Amino acid sequence: MSEENPLDLEAIRSEWLGVEFDERTFEPEASRMIAWAEACGETDPRFLDENHPDFQAPPNMTTIFNSGRFLPEGFPNIGSGFGIDGGKTVECLAPIRAGDVLTGTATIADVFDKTGRSGTMVFIVQRMTFSNQSGEPVSVVDWKTIRGI
Repeated sequence: MSEENPLDLEAIRSEWLGVEFDERTFEPEASRMIAWAEACGETDPRFLDENHPDFQAPPNMTTIFNSGRFLPEGFPNIGSGFGIDGGKTVECLAPIRAGDVLTGTATIADVFDKTGRSGTMVFIVQRMTFSNQSGEPVSVVDWKTIRGI
């Protein structure tokens, strides 16, 4: 890190990785699942027809369900402002069905830096793990935020 901003990412990682800081419940409805599939350009009938025998949410639907908090209370202030969206990754573990009750649990999955032409940037990865009403994991979403320092 720069001399102006000595940031100890190893200490941050040691203290914050894996710490749960929020939990939310979501109930996907068939109409919202179909609307999301249409908005994403899906053509597979199992995502568009609620009468299809394997009707389910599109694989990326959990990206619209997010924690009420992005960072845990007391997390160090890194950079200035809110940062910019650094992308998302989704791991689909099981189908999400209309009427499921999903519980999403938020943690900090990673904090790392990269240095490029515009200086050093810190990436903060918030992970939300979703389980259905039976406790079966159905999806994991990582949201990356980029902050300049």
